[in-house]
Amino acid sequence: MAFAINSAKTLAMKQFLITIGGVFVGLALFFVGAPLLVIAVIASASQPAPLAGHNVLVLDLRRGLSDQDSPSPFAFFSGKAQSVIGIEQTLRRAQDDGQVGGLLVRLPEGGMAPAAADELRGAFKRFRAAGKPILVFSQGLYADGMVPSTYELAAASGDIWMQPAASFQVTGLARQDVFFKRFFDRHGVKADYQQRYEYKNAVNSYLYDDYTTAHRESELGWMGSVYQTVLTSVAADRALSVAEVKARLEAGPYSAEDAKAKGLIDAVGDLRAADQAILAKAGSDARLVAFKDYQPAATSTIGAGGTVAVIGAEGAIMTGEDGAANPLGGSDTIYSDDVSKAFYAAIDDKDVKAIVFRVSSPGGSDTASEQILSAVRAAKAAGKPVVISMGTYAASGGYWISSQASEIVAQPTTLTGSIGVFGGKFALGEALAKFGVDMRGVKVGGDFADAYSSTAPMTASQTAAFSAVIDRIYGGFVDRVASGRRLTPERVRDIAKGRVWTGEQAKTLGLVDSLGGFYDAVDRAKALAGIKGKARLRSFDADSSPFDAMRKMVGASARVMGLMSQADAVAQSPGARALAAGVGDAALRARGATVLAPRFVR
Repeated sequence: MAFAINSAKTLAMKQFLITIGGVFVGLALFFVGAPLLVIAVIASASQPAPLAGHNVLVLDLRRGLSDQDSPSPFAFFSGKAQSVIGIEQTLRRAQDDGQVGGLLVRLPEGGMAPAAADELRGAFKRFRAAGKPILVFSQGLYADGMVPSTYELAAASGDIWMQPAASFQVTGLARQDVFFKRFFDRHGVKADYQQRYEYKNAVNSYLYDDYTTAHRESELGWMGSVYQTVLTSVAADRALSVAEVKARLEAGPYSAEDAKAKGLIDAVGDLRAADQAILAKAGSDARLVAFKDYQPAATSTIGAGGTVAVIGAEGAIMTGEDGAANPLGGSDTIYSDDVSKAFYAAIDDKDVKAIVFRVSSPGGSDTASEQILSAVRAAKAAGKPVVISMGTYAASGGYWISSQASEIVAQPTTLTGSIGVFGGKFALGEALAKFGVDMRGVKVGGDFADAYSSTAPMTASQTAAFSAVIDRIYGGFVDRVASGRRLTPERVRDIAKGRVWTGEQAKTLGLVDSLGGFYDAVDRAKALAGIKGKARLRSFDADSSPFDAMRKMVGASARVMGLMSQADAVAQSPGARALAAGVGDAALRARGATVLAPRFVR
């Protein structure tokens, strides 16, 4: 019997070792073979599409747009939409490519970000100035928020087609907000937030049941500015007066046929007819090529002056690095460590003479914003001018990180400013008590130790201390803007108070230097650095190579395997069964004790 048992143990051990060996072989094949295969696929996919004759690129904008390309070479796995900057860069090359004879654009049915429309409008006009036609095709434009900006982009093409019987509903801008104050009051939820100041309305939906005077003024202010930009641009592109465009649009909605009769579009026809029309303009041998399949070879633009570094930042700003994010998809967050490292890499590169910092962010952490701003200052101190190119928005923390650059370039409809701060918490104790869930707390230490507890609102002394924190952050924000923009603190406080401005308004106020797009910022960087002629643009974003992304993937997998190993060790421990019996109660207590710490967002 003992022999049989020992034999069984030996057999089991051999089977275990074989299994473990198989696992390691499989992991080795995955982490070595798979990356090489993926890299090979990427390398083959990145080769320029063979073009013959005159080709019409087909740009489909119906899937939406990010501001910037993901720096990860594997981003195509995530299905992320194309970017404004990526489209602009491709069109810039295509306009000089003798084998590209035109552009067909499929318009979205709803609105698009106003600043994205401004950026692409400039790209469209440069493409047409190179003698290449553009035709945009619409299956309907519907009253969806920012749809006038979609029409503004269409007007820049010079040839707008609409599907028969489609609807043209470009009659103005509209937006709506949901207010929770009465719901919170009914159910005992306390939104314990502070703002600096009255225009910092990000939490107004929790604090009020309607627009405050300042909130309404701020919303209507930037919306009116965006609308005026649309009217002015369309008037110029359609050879009409601003008053004529305004009157015709606001008298809608129209059918496609009526829109043509009003001079708002150029033709009514199906997609097949539009295809044939743009192909005829491009040349007798022209064919349609999907925009994503056109990969022009990068041309050398190295001039005597050196390199302009390009650093991108899109999304909310937070501390840390993007080490744990999905390596196949990239991130929609600005991590302060990553951006700072990119700046210092550009500072240390002797070929880099200037930096263009593309910012599209609604804000985020004050400490993360300060870390990035410190890197901007370091670049300037190293003699490398930093020019900000603002995208869809560069507000709150997005303006904090921009405020002390050498120059700031924004689109007329970029949303910027929002120089303010808010912070606080939700107190949920009373609300949960109505459902038989009682929140309790204990503390040791000072009075402020449990200020961020969600059990109850802050006490009077905690509120006063928290108010001092908010005031300090706001004062620091004002001081940085005053120093960077060469304004007095008093002037900054007058135009700050958390108010959002468009780029057009911000230029008048001295918060930005000029209006324009990415390549306008490049030109300013070259001028400030004294670069003559062409300069090489070089990205300093993280994960710019397949090997960097694979390193992140392997690192993330190693962390997961480590956690799984620890979990397995716990499961096999003598006390595992006893612990398992209390998991449900422990999890419930953990949820009840969750602290909703305040978020300082500019």
